Amino acid sequence: MLDKQKKQKLIKKFQTHADDTGSSEVQIAILSAEIDELVEHLKQNPKDHSSRRGLLKKVGERRRLLRFLKKENLKSHEDLVKKLKLKQSKVLDNPQDEIDIEEDKDEQDDQIEK
Repeated sequence: MLDKQKKQKLIKKFQTHADDTGSSEVQIAILSAEIDELVEHLKQNPKDHSSRRGLLKKVGERRRLLRFLKKENLKSHEDLVKKLKLKQSKVLDNPQDEIDIEEDKDEQDDQIEK
């Protein structure tokens, strides 16, 4: 759990305007700090399954907020990901291409068998 001072520093660093305490950027930064603390805790206490469940909930919430931010403000999303040094999943440009490649491979295998 983050102490008040760390939380206030994060809010100051990532706020979008003077009174901002709850924007997506701030929420994602706070969740990232909490996730980092939980990861360290779980390295020392690998059998703490309730904390692991809490970690997974926080990761899911951060993923949803990142998806929302990307949809609403792409520039802000990219800046935040760089500042927090987060990995982003790769999205296929055209998933249909993957299916076509697999079908072509199956056809080639059928021809080899004949």
